[in-house]
Amino acid sequence: MRGTCGRCRWCRTGRENLCPSALFTGWDADGGYAERAVVPEAFAYRLPEALDDAVAAPLLCAGIVGYRALVRAELPPGGRLGIYGFGASAHVVAQVAVAQGAAVHVVTRSGDAQALARELGAASAGSGPPPEPLDSAILFAPAGDLVPVALRALDQGGTLAVAGIHLTDIPRLGYADELFREKQVRSVTANTRADGEEFLRLAAALRVRPTVSTWPLAEADRVLADLAGDRITGAAVLVP
Repeated sequence: MRGTCGRCRWCRTGRENLCPSALFTGWDADGGYAERAVVPEAFAYRLPEALDDAVAAPLLCAGIVGYRALVRAELPPGGRLGIYGFGASAHVVAQVAVAQGAAVHVVTRSGDAQALARELGAASAGSGPPPEPLDSAILFAPAGDLVPVALRALDQGGTLAVAGIHLTDIPRLGYADELFREKQVRSVTANTRADGEEFLRLAAALRVRPTVSTWPLAEADRVLADLAGDRITGAAVLVP
């Protein structure tokens, strides 16, 4: 987030991520792939001093928006969390949830991502349904077909947060199997500055350490292709 109006009802009630005039670096202003960028001071974050730049980078967009998804999923203390897809955001959020005492179940097709999930403390990691009913779930994969799958895995009263900016169409839902018993589906739209500040404090306190591979900025196209092809485990960081 690069700026908001500060005056609308969304800004005045702590929901600035829904501001109709919100601006974003890399979308409304250049800087997403720049060696240097100027940002408004009010929308800049102080990074944890213990982390070098490459390790801290995934805590920003990936980590902060992932944390917003975790908040939206309303995971109860000591609860059971399902994570669908295990890329940059997911592997950071998993560390937060595990450190807070949750049982984390990861669903992903990638063998490397499954291994990383187990290494980070996931209770299970595989390509099939979680081994127990879930209190909360986060869908990071941009696949609408997984929405009913994740809803069926929820226990009664559970919440599914859909974290992606883009999602393919969701199939027709069966009310009895997928929504009944007070299950909820929630979307995630960017984040507030309060989310970012809270997450960065938590990340430092819980010693969250993203798994990163670094690449020269000039190879951005290659890295984006590898991300699209599921050939990156953890987070990829472009270094100017």
